[in-house]
Amino acid sequence: MRRAGATPTVLALLFVLPLAAGLAVVLAACGEEPGDSPAPAVTETVTVTASPTVTPTVDTGPATPMTVSLYFLRGEALGVAHRTVAGSTMPATAAVNSLLGGPDKREKAAGLDTTIPEGTTLNGVTIEDGTARVDLSDEYASGGGTLSMQARIAQVVYTLTQFRTVKRVEFLVDGEPVEALGGEGIVIDEPQRRAHWKGLLPAIFVETPAVGDRVSSPVTVKGTAMVFEATFQAEVLGPDGDVLASATVTATRGAPGRGTFGVEIAFDTPSPLRGALRVYEVSMEDGSRMNTVKIPLRFLVSD
Repeated sequence: MRRAGATPTVLALLFVLPLAAGLAVVLAACGEEPGDSPAPAVTETVTVTASPTVTPTVDTGPATPMTVSLYFLRGEALGVAHRTVAGSTMPATAAVNSLLGGPDKREKAAGLDTTIPEGTTLNGVTIEDGTARVDLSDEYASGGGTLSMQARIAQVVYTLTQFRTVKRVEFLVDGEPVEALGGEGIVIDEPQRRAHWKGLLPAIFVETPAVGDRVSSPVTVKGTAMVFEATFQAEVLGPDGDVLASATVTATRGAPGRGTFGVEIAFDTPSPLRGALRVYEVSMEDGSRMNTVKIPLRFLVSD
């Protein structure tokens, strides 16, 4: 029934305006303006095989920064840096992206390097049933000899397997599974574990503390070692290289096996607040130092 005095044009507007308002509400609810297209993003997907539980999303504000371990090269063996990155719900993605960027100025000064080619980018990480499938750009497979290829695989495997959800790593290059990497034909046709690349570990592999750490007394020293009779020396050095404290460390196994170790070393905090941790094995032949690793540290004043 026509309203009294209403023209056909007015009636048309009365019908169209509610529809337009409804459309605006729908668009606002979707979080997009008309004409917007979603930006591409590197995604990290974690799949859990147990029955899913739906958890409401709660805005808790800015994420807390997190510390990740990045595995670079010190000489021809792996070395570790700890890097603080922005808080993220995708820690594996954050860690790999940091690794691909290479060592920073402080890490380079500590003797760390990388064999991952410059320009390598991450397409995505998917984690399912303990396996991380990491998709890298084609730069990752370019150039380098046998050591370079082996080391770049180990760098990614160790960086990803620091997370409890990851036990092994599968490699893809631009979406295609990789069975052999580079001209050297390094075979990686099965998921890669840390054990596949233990040959790239130094005799004394300190994972904590690492380059970039601030420590206070006592400092906790942890890692793995493959040394004669399972023993080696650890020293906390002051800014002038003087020994502030030392300890004889015993691993759970001796060479040719590789054992774990953990020890706390108390020391008097030096001034200026900088120094290093030095670990080494004593030669049974002449008492000289061998397999030495030196990790620069910054000290905090103990409470």
